[in-house]
Amino acid sequence: MQRILSTMRQAIEKYNMIEEGDKIAVCLSGGKDSTTLLMALKNLQIFYPKKFDIIAVTVNPGFDFFDVSYLQKLCEKQEVPLIVEESHIKEIVFDLRNEKNPCSLCANLRRGIINSIAIKEGCNKIALGHNKEDVLETFFLNLLYTGKIHTFSPVSYMDRSKITLIRPLIYTEEKEIKRFIKKAGIEPMAKACPMDRSIKKRRNERVDK
Repeated sequence: MQRILSTMRQAIEKYNMIEEGDKIAVCLSGGKDSTTLLMALKNLQIFYPKKFDIIAVTVNPGFDFFDVSYLQKLCEKQEVPLIVEESHIKEIVFDLRNEKNPCSLCANLRRGIINSIAIKEGCNKIALGHNKEDVLETFFLNLLYTGKIHTFSPVSYMDRSKITLIRPLIYTEEKEIKRFIKKAGIEPMAKACPMDRSIKKRRNERVDK
């Protein structure tokens, strides 16, 4: 955890991600990145000079793999309040609309729900679990397939909701997150999104070309 805290604190302080009195909604999917982010922020609370509160927020998309009990146990152990919002994302995206490229719509629906929860709970910031590799991958995908030099920002302010998005793990390498998860004996929630396999297949095809 010390390595995670070190790189996370570097990012937080460089981009002024956390300020005194913040209430942060941590997006918790149950995967390795969001689990690590939640635990790291909880640890950071102990010694960070600026006092802040955190809650965990998750959206149940309706997939069979989604295990609410796993998230509840994780948050109880960390002593972090958990807000679980039930949704019809699977039904809308896959059953009703049968989207061929559903990821964008799915992400937009999740984002809207999380923003609403954050506002309702009095949060002024939302923390996302993107790591260093996510930053680089997004940069190169934009460069290769849109011709633009762009990746997501460490801090983004949303005018409509007046919520600030922060990404505290952008300096943290994925291998460090995997090492932490393994050493801590944590088994992240197994995922089985219908798009996981097709996305990996397309990526492999692009590499082969």
